[in-house]
Amino acid sequence: MDHVLSTHVCIQHRLTTVWLDRIWDAGIPAVEIFCARHHLDYRDRAQINELGHWFRDSQLKLHSLHMPMYSDDQWGRSGPNATISITELSKPRRQEMVDEIKRALEAAEVIPYRYAVQHLGVGGEEFDLRKWDAAFTALEELNLFAGQRGVEILLENIPNALSSGERLMGFLEMTHLRNGFCFDSGHAHIMSGIEHEWEIMRDRVKSTHIHDNDGKNDNHRYPFLGEDGNVNWRKTMGLLRERPGQYPLLLELREVPGIPKSIEAAAEVFRRLEELPSAEEERESRR
Repeated sequence: MDHVLSTHVCIQHRLTTVWLDRIWDAGIPAVEIFCARHHLDYRDRAQINELGHWFRDSQLKLHSLHMPMYSDDQWGRSGPNATISITELSKPRRQEMVDEIKRALEAAEVIPYRYAVQHLGVGGEEFDLRKWDAAFTALEELNLFAGQRGVEILLENIPNALSSGERLMGFLEMTHLRNGFCFDSGHAHIMSGIEHEWEIMRDRVKSTHIHDNDGKNDNHRYPFLGEDGNVNWRKTMGLLRERPGQYPLLLELREVPGIPKSIEAAAEVFRRLEELPSAEEERESRR
């Protein structure tokens, strides 16, 4: 499978070409950049242009951008008004959020990328059909804006009552939108389980977010390297290998003090995931 690393692993730092060099030097060929303004300030043309020049001369590929969750440069700590959600019921407020997402999508004019990963609501949000109407209105506008820049918006399963695999499929069936999915293994593990979510979402999956947790907390742990992760990676990789070429293996990890060389550790995780035997190899080994 193709390998991609999300810059979520260094999200506490301003994204510079030094980080991108480290990713390439670790043998990882592509990245997803997380749009958090203290990390990648998509409003800062100087930072965007600097990265654009670097990517034009680099073999490292930009696979996708994760759309912003907050409009401030403090990861939402400036207050609730900084939260970005396309399920916002107030039309003027939602339009402000849509415009903020557009500023991130505009990065494709300088640094071409294929996919934009978008949340439907925020963590823990309750289900409300009016929120589906709001999201439909927002996505109609965003899909057109993104498409004009060669970008496809993918909806991610996140831990709320709007974004399970079943609810996402229901949303697309109701609205007739054609968005693909970003399948998040850690979120599925917290929700109804990886296998159940995968069965529902797999036909539309075009990218992934791979990370571990204890089944309760969304802590984006490194597979194999954390003590509190309990995802069954042998079974999960068996599911992901069902459709070679449809999506990459994309790690979305959180920097932790116990793993000082975060990029190199991510490369080790890729190696160990790929070395897990397939079901057919296991059967052969038992003969």
